[in-house]
Amino acid sequence: MGFWRFLTRSKRLRYMLVSVFICSWLVSIDVGARAANNWHQQPCVKALSQRQILPVDRVRYGAQPISQQQFAAAVLRAFPGKFATANQALGLTFEGATEVEQLLVAALGDVALGQQAVLRSQALAILTTGAALPYQANATRLLAATFRDSALISPESREGVAAALAQEVIPKEADSRLFGTQPSLYPNRSESYGMAAKLLCAASADPAVAALVSDRIQPATVSPGPIPQNEIRGAWLTNIDSQVLFSRDNLEPGLQRLAALNFNTVYPTVWNWGYTLYPSAVAIRTFGYQQGLYPDVENTGERNESLEAAQGDRDMLLELIELAHPLGLRVIPWFEFGFMAPADSALVRAHPEWLTQKADGTKVKAEGIHDRVWLNPFHPEVQQFILDLVSELAANYPIDGFQVDDHFGLPAAYGYDPYTINLYRQEHSGQAPPRDIYDPEWTRWRADKITDVMGRTFAVVKARQSTAIVSVSPNPHEFAYKHFLQDWHTWVNQGYVEELIIQLYRSDLGRFVWEMNRESAQSARHHIPTAVGVLSGLRGRPVAMDWIQEQVAAIRDRSYAGVSFFFYESLWWSDTETLEQRQQSLLELFPNKARAPQV
Repeated sequence: MGFWRFLTRSKRLRYMLVSVFICSWLVSIDVGARAANNWHQQPCVKALSQRQILPVDRVRYGAQPISQQQFAAAVLRAFPGKFATANQALGLTFEGATEVEQLLVAALGDVALGQQAVLRSQALAILTTGAALPYQANATRLLAATFRDSALISPESREGVAAALAQEVIPKEADSRLFGTQPSLYPNRSESYGMAAKLLCAASADPAVAALVSDRIQPATVSPGPIPQNEIRGAWLTNIDSQVLFSRDNLEPGLQRLAALNFNTVYPTVWNWGYTLYPSAVAIRTFGYQQGLYPDVENTGERNESLEAAQGDRDMLLELIELAHPLGLRVIPWFEFGFMAPADSALVRAHPEWLTQKADGTKVKAEGIHDRVWLNPFHPEVQQFILDLVSELAANYPIDGFQVDDHFGLPAAYGYDPYTINLYRQEHSGQAPPRDIYDPEWTRWRADKITDVMGRTFAVVKARQSTAIVSVSPNPHEFAYKHFLQDWHTWVNQGYVEELIIQLYRSDLGRFVWEMNRESAQSARHHIPTAVGVLSGLRGRPVAMDWIQEQVAAIRDRSYAGVSFFFYESLWWSDTETLEQRQQSLLELFPNKARAPQV
């Protein structure tokens, strides 16, 4: 206390203390100014500033955090046109008033917050999206093998981080190996201007700029993942461009081939082109024909009665079940056409009042050379017809399940027939349906009606055969709901779906992976067995086996419940691979027996 009193009473000492403080302050200003000046003079920062990619005039220190919006803008300047071109090629659009906002939504989804400081993992996701870096099939295993803190990477950023890692554009930090040989990413650390500059330089398409960052994190070598012991391995069996269902001589070796390749599920079409593919009393009663195995693919307008007669009393579905079950194959019959029908089919001729229409009164929708119409899913007689078919199927056959697909809905342009308009008026105080086919309330009203039909379908299956599962194979939810009034996300949440196979018929890994990461798909995956439908080929359009293998690898890497191929016959088609080579490739995918996941 005496010493402090001495200091405060001594005028000379007070002056000395003030002088020391002022000098220290001036020195700190000088050091800070030199540090700021040195940061601005770093080669990478200078290169980006000169190219007007990363403005740093008002950025005093390299350690200053950079916002999501600022980094996204820099990425768009660094890679002009890449984001827009990639979206156009993939058919993607994103919300946002500016391209910066659209990029943030595309890269980060719900955590796109603009002015908030960008986290390291988010910066990598933004870079990957804006620069259109290729996604990786084995993203999950690549991250786990490379980073000791990979579990901390947020779900919305994982694909972007893996893509950036594979391209070797992640700069190495001094403390990245602080805890051992496996580097840390520190994914939730706020990204600084200094690290953002290094990242942009490392990813630059200009070799001179990219060379300014030499020390980068190298991706670990990833070994093939384990083969699941429980997964769906399915194939759709159809009567279009395929002979497998037309005779026992085709069906028996086909099923044996699938079993030998360790498949465990077949989805045979049983309602297609306006006919059942099994003897149906409901079909006879409704439109006069008990079955129709041969579709009118040549568009003659007539049934091929000679071929149908040659089937005799053959019951294709019963035959298939009796052959498949001893081989360990589940049989889940598939209503391929749903509410769709050929415009000239016997069903349509017998019940024209069952059809719905567009606002202009037209009913026909062209599908290639074939004219299609749509049964009205809001009409009680149509509903009862479909439910009677389902009830008959589940009552008469020892099936393992029942499946509907993207046709168990209605194109958004339909629903303007007199019956539906009157029903809508009854429930809306006399108001007519909106002319806008995408009107939110009009869409919701129709989708809810179809959901009710799905609920009744589920109840019918369970009433007839409680152990049979209800499977749905739709398009991705956002497309299915908007364009086909098919709210399968609600179906799943209400318990009407016990197995989901999302059709992802894509030719680009980026779009394929992006669809798997959609919220609706992820939500379903955590609720019920959710697999992915993969296109194995179409007539005149074979799919290379290496692309099929890459898709299966991506599906497994993201912990989906399996895969089903559309369709059986196309598994063997190729311009460059022999039948034996394709079979061997499938055996490499499925080297062991596997059980389908239990519901």
